[in-house]
Amino acid sequence: HHTDHTQINHITKMSGARGGLFGAGGRFSGGTDPIMEKFNESIHFDKRMWHEDITGSIAYAKANAKIGILTDHERDVIINGLNEISQEWANDQFELKPGDEDIHTANERRLTEIVGKEIGGKLHTGRSRNDQVATDTRLWTVKEELKILANLAELLNIGANFAKEHVDILCAGYTHLQPAQPIRFSHWILSHLTPIMRDAERLKQMIPRANQCPLGSGALAGNAFNVDRTYLAQELKFDGVTLNSLDAVCDRDFIVEFLNWHALFLTHVSQLAEDLIILNLQKTVIIADAYATGSSLMPQKKNPDALELLRGKAGVALGRSVSLTCTLKGLPRAYNKDLQEDKPLLFAAVDTVHDCVAILSGVLATLTPVEAKLVGTLQPEMLATDLAEYLVLHKQVPFRETHHISGACVRLCEDNGIQLNQLSMEQLQSIDERLCDEGDVRIMDVLTDYSKSVERKQSIGGTSRERVLECAETCLEFAKGLV
Repeated sequence: HHTDHTQINHITKMSGARGGLFGAGGRFSGGTDPIMEKFNESIHFDKRMWHEDITGSIAYAKANAKIGILTDHERDVIINGLNEISQEWANDQFELKPGDEDIHTANERRLTEIVGKEIGGKLHTGRSRNDQVATDTRLWTVKEELKILANLAELLNIGANFAKEHVDILCAGYTHLQPAQPIRFSHWILSHLTPIMRDAERLKQMIPRANQCPLGSGALAGNAFNVDRTYLAQELKFDGVTLNSLDAVCDRDFIVEFLNWHALFLTHVSQLAEDLIILNLQKTVIIADAYATGSSLMPQKKNPDALELLRGKAGVALGRSVSLTCTLKGLPRAYNKDLQEDKPLLFAAVDTVHDCVAILSGVLATLTPVEAKLVGTLQPEMLATDLAEYLVLHKQVPFRETHHISGACVRLCEDNGIQLNQLSMEQLQSIDERLCDEGDVRIMDVLTDYSKSVERKQSIGGTSRERVLECAETCLEFAKGLV
């Protein structure tokens, strides 16, 4: 059997830097396997929480000064040092060094360089990276969720105003991808905005659960110096404090909630994208060139790539939500390093949602409905239900009977190769003598007037002009409450 001597040499020479904060010289006598260092570190992705990490440390320095762990002078020195580090990150001047395992150790290492180990080494008193990372991640997540809410408000504004602008355009409504009944084009648009309103409502409800302060929970058993956790929560603008230190350091429910939320939201986005792809196929809408691409071979192609990518993101999103839930399901109390895998999923989810909302907003803002083509999707057979309802309203025929009568009319059309509006009065009467005019209401109008069909749906949520505009206004008013 061949032995890889390079690998053996690598394993026997554990010379990796453990980092000066809590490595060699303490519990551990030697270095780490360099591959283990790379395997273990998270700085390449969690550095995007640098602002939250510094914000949390400033609050913690203030809290430690309140209980006498730090003098006022030491607190101020630490805070000034942290602000200097913040400027370095903001100006892209922060220099990562070997041993900077994560954002917490990187910032603390830099702090000790600036203010010295004697003062800088006091900051972490009573704190663990377990409650520190939980704090940073909650702060970052809530910040991004609030941004997403504002972006959803803009998306809803664009969509609702688009619906109002085109409220008079009629088109076919479908079930099972089969022509069903006439609707307003705007009614279709709002049918996709309504689930996004529910998504926004859900996200808004999630934020208070995420916005709870775990700082002061220590590694798992709490803080031995009686730090004021309520003060920490107020400083960091949390809504409250977590109830149990053991749970606080390993609770990732707020991330699971967001991942599940983004999977459902992107499912709704995917459904809208699919509908638009179909409308684009029918040439009933024009997608702006900014959101389409061409073919490397076929000069005539204009592909709705933006919509296809929006549709594709939903499957990946579902994978993220399942992935973290599977990671969590077998974990014992309390913190385990498995939890480090939460942030790549969270960051990717947030980035994807931001991108998808921006793209969808652009698609809707630049979308052009082709009214003649949309009206051309209307088919006389869609008025078969109206014919049944006519008999109910004007002839007092039970609906189940009228359904049968109208179905017989459709079958007669199919047998004779004609449309419903081409039936003669004689043919209608041959099916049922009650298929005739009633006062000022002409039965042939029922079989030809799509506008009246749409306008008859006047109950809340229906397709009448008044109800569609009412729905759009409700959407606009809802969006105001998101920011």
